[in-house]
Amino acid sequence: MEDNQTTSFTISVNLYGDSSATARELPEPDIHIITSGALRIPAHASVLALVSPVLENIIDRPRKHRSSEKVISILGVPCDAVVAFVRFLYSSRSTEEEMERFGIHLLALSHVYAVPQLKQRCTKALGERLTIGNVVDVLQLARMCDAPDLYLKCLKLVAGHFKAVEKTEGWKFLQDYDPWLELQIFQFMDEAESRKKRSRRHKEEQRLYLQLSEAMECLEHICTEGCTSVGPHDTEPNKKKGPCSKFSTCQGLQLLIRHFGTCKKRVNGGCLRCKRMWQLLRLHSSICDQSDSCRVPLCRQFKLRMQLDKNKNDARWKLLVRKVVSAKAISSLSLPKRKREELQFQETHNHGIRSFRL
Repeated sequence: MEDNQTTSFTISVNLYGDSSATARELPEPDIHIITSGALRIPAHASVLALVSPVLENIIDRPRKHRSSEKVISILGVPCDAVVAFVRFLYSSRSTEEEMERFGIHLLALSHVYAVPQLKQRCTKALGERLTIGNVVDVLQLARMCDAPDLYLKCLKLVAGHFKAVEKTEGWKFLQDYDPWLELQIFQFMDEAESRKKRSRRHKEEQRLYLQLSEAMECLEHICTEGCTSVGPHDTEPNKKKGPCSKFSTCQGLQLLIRHFGTCKKRVNGGCLRCKRMWQLLRLHSSICDQSDSCRVPLCRQFKLRMQLDKNKNDARWKLLVRKVVSAKAISSLSLPKRKREELQFQETHNHGIRSFRL
């Protein structure tokens, strides 16, 4: 009996953060918490009821005998974990050592007894301590304790290191006793892989639209200012002119234009390079809003043709045009304000004939 009293007194003091002054301010304990090891932890019903609505319901539950002692049993976890739990109820604090030793038990207790502040603390601490060896156990606990952030973090770790995780005892246990969770993990991995594929495809498409947008800018640049080997009909190309800022694209387009101007197969539609040039000219016409003053060849003709064929519903081409226009807008927004103003001025004051000089 003396051992129990000594243990109770020590724990009672520790509950208040090792402060005897705080302990003296509280009244005598009026309730005891019993653990799996038959340890009796003295506590105050008013404090427990204030912090946990579940404990409040237990305390308010009618007793068989009015004179019987108030007791709450917290079983199934280590005695020291219960002590750490009660200490948090009093002080709203927990040490790193407690989280290291009893994080899993404290998460379960915080969920069962509805202590959200402790649950948040445990979720963060367990997430920081996830390993290949414990991730399956924490995953199962996170699902049972309704901790979605921790659950998602565990799923990501399992998906990213599945070869190592499937060799652990936790995974073997899960395969034997929780096939539904195993199925959920595989579904998450499939969805994650699908998202990666969609993301890669989207990035590739955006890169293509940006390349087409850059090609449209280079086409206008060649037809208005001229570049190293190709320029407007009324301007002699300057061989000594330095490369422009997008010369890699400009150079390829100039070679394509030179081929387009001399190819003999394009009349019969048998040249793939010429078909590509036709598509670039058509794309320019589709996004150009200054056809009367535009110096790009065939811009006006393509617009007239599109007006005649507007009843034809070419949804894929319209989608391509919208994507390229969007890419052009995003690209222009990334430029400094002064550069954007210069480009707008050039677009407003571009006049002249619509043909190349090779």
